[in-house]
Amino acid sequence: MLFDPEACFRAVRARDRRFDGRFFTAVSSTGIYCRPICPVRPPKRENMRFFSSAAAAEGAGYRPCLRCRPERAPGVASVDAASRLAGAAIAGIEEHAVSNARVGDLAASLGVSDRHLRRVTEAELGVSPIELAQTQKLLLAKRLLSETSLKLTDIAFASGFGSVRRFNALFKSRYGLNPRSIRRSGDAVRGLKCLLDFRPPLAWESMLAYLRLRAIPGVESVDETHYRRTVGIGEHQGFIGVSLAASGTALEVELSAGLAPVIGAVIVRVKNLFDLGATPDAVAEVLSQDPMLAGVVARLPGLRVPGAFDGFELAVRAVLGQQVSVRGATTLAGRWATAFGTPLATPTPYAGLSVLAPSAARMCSVGADEIAALGVVGARARCLVALAQAAAERRIVLGLAADVEEQIERLTALPGIGPWTAQYIAMRALRWPDAFPAEDLMVLRAAGLGKKELRARAERWRPWRAYATHYLWHKGVVT
Repeated sequence: MLFDPEACFRAVRARDRRFDGRFFTAVSSTGIYCRPICPVRPPKRENMRFFSSAAAAEGAGYRPCLRCRPERAPGVASVDAASRLAGAAIAGIEEHAVSNARVGDLAASLGVSDRHLRRVTEAELGVSPIELAQTQKLLLAKRLLSETSLKLTDIAFASGFGSVRRFNALFKSRYGLNPRSIRRSGDAVRGLKCLLDFRPPLAWESMLAYLRLRAIPGVESVDETHYRRTVGIGEHQGFIGVSLAASGTALEVELSAGLAPVIGAVIVRVKNLFDLGATPDAVAEVLSQDPMLAGVVARLPGLRVPGAFDGFELAVRAVLGQQVSVRGATTLAGRWATAFGTPLATPTPYAGLSVLAPSAARMCSVGADEIAALGVVGARARCLVALAQAAAERRIVLGLAADVEEQIERLTALPGIGPWTAQYIAMRALRWPDAFPAEDLMVLRAAGLGKKELRARAERWRPWRAYATHYLWHKGVVT
């Protein structure tokens, strides 16, 4: 990753939140690396080094700052193929799907060779995949030590370490600290909560309003301040609640105790759902240049593209939403979850959340006639069967994918999935910021253009066409 050191220095001096997570500052005189927004007095320029990732800073021998806590820095939206591959590698490691696997296994899951994966992570992040994995595990452990009251043993395993001894040894060798000292110096809260920072502004009310209309009954609930849902990851089940923290620059996530072993995966999924890696200033800089969008961009600063907590669940919701109203699709999705999901008991204030959405593997055992019995059109029922089989066999990736165009082609090759559905899935489940459902009737109406003219006009919105889509949807609702 290339960046201007002088621009980084100015951002550090100004504590500019727009650059939080885009780079890290290492201080040679202290051996510590920080976020650009660190509250400590900035060091002298000659003592500063800038790194594109926390892993690169730690690879150079620097320790994370205990004040600004680099583990809480927001991610960065991936636009080009190389950065998306690096981002997919980070996501795979953070979710611990390959926490104890070889580099070759991670590369295979991303559809590339291990040599290519190593080459890209070293070029984009400045470290090898193994070094990246070590850093991500340590930073997650540091977050859990600071923000939760989990036992050290639970933290070690939740962070992806195979043993407590290995966790303690690596923590001490990398940071020069005993893990218990982090807890003594932090404000560990009772229960299982964590804060996820983002680059403000964030149009929180608009995000909740969008999710409220599409919440799957029994699985999700959204009110004026909170998003809540049931969660099933592997054998672990529970529920989460997400709200805007008092600081206004982070989301607070509360998890049930049963999700402690997969807290890393939950954090990644919440970040994806709420688009916490967005760079609002970069989006606004491009889109506000077009008179068609300038007004709504100014009216709704920080509008995000809602992602997906679970890619398969989102893809099913997209198929059910074909040629029906949002309300109608929500009703069908609730029937689908109730019929094929797993019952789950939840306490107040999670009353009403009663089921875990079915996985792709579960849906492989369900026939099209069973789905059609819920009131789903036969063609869409058959589409859902094909979608489940393709997802379970990993012929399609319904998450952050290295090659988005390939995944879109594979989606449209499935019976019943056309360009609109594929682009919608790419926008939300694949986290593709340049996805563009050009045939969307609401987008066409808000733009006041034909399909051909809209496609041509949208070229000026790259690489943020997904954000332009959401701004046009909001424009269409108002006008």
